[in-house]
Amino acid sequence: MAQVRADGVKLYYERTGTGDPLVLVHGSWTDHRSWRPAIEADLKASFEVVAYDRRGHGGSDSVPGQNTRTQDEDDLAALIEALGGSPVHVAGNSFGASIALGLAARRPELFRSISAHEPPLVGVIADDPALLAQLQPTMTSIDAALDHLRKGEDGPGARLFVEEVALGPGMWDKLPEEMQETFVAHAQTWLDEQSDPDWASLDLDGIAACTVPVMLSRGTESPAWFSAVLDRLAETIPQVRRSTFEGAGHMPHMTHPQEYVAALTRFIREA
Repeated sequence: MAQVRADGVKLYYERTGTGDPLVLVHGSWTDHRSWRPAIEADLKASFEVVAYDRRGHGGSDSVPGQNTRTQDEDDLAALIEALGGSPVHVAGNSFGASIALGLAARRPELFRSISAHEPPLVGVIADDPALLAQLQPTMTSIDAALDHLRKGEDGPGARLFVEEVALGPGMWDKLPEEMQETFVAHAQTWLDEQSDPDWASLDLDGIAACTVPVMLSRGTESPAWFSAVLDRLAETIPQVRRSTFEGAGHMPHMTHPQEYVAALTRFIREA
């Protein structure tokens, strides 16, 4: 069991493959195992892949009390430094993408490149009423999921989130039982994340000063407001590339691993 200590928290990680180091940052509700389809398809042939469990997830420590996204960013920084070879390539999905971009705005020297798939950084479009209107159905579903979790109804909350926010109607029953259990196990951690008042914000001045190559990606089956967030980020980030996964949604590294790996590998090589 490989571990690194960050601010008193032990982070579990797995390392495989050869090549330039690539750190994978998972989103909410999941852990490092969500990256396995992409690793096997075949990230490990091109990179030394490091997939870790964020605090409160999988084999990493949980910390009582309110945690913040900034702490997650500091954890990622500690992991990169512990690997002994910064800067590194980093790929993040959803909240993991927000963590990567948030850290890059503060410490760009840690990164060689960043791939960010659908970061839910709704704070960057908060000044646009029309875009916020697009977001309203999703926020209504999120509020309903939060209500379930506050009542201790982790199973119903996880199912609602998967079907109305993350993956689409009917997708809960298509998930492997192990993945369903993973979602339920991390429900309360997601509730804690959502309690951070800055979970959806980003230092736009900081990220505008970051000259690291960034790939922003989305799936064609995801809600339209993700495109609005990516548009705003693309206007701000100096070196940016856009990528779209046809037929995919919020987790292409799981549902379309071959396409995801091809796009990520091509971006890193060209970057």
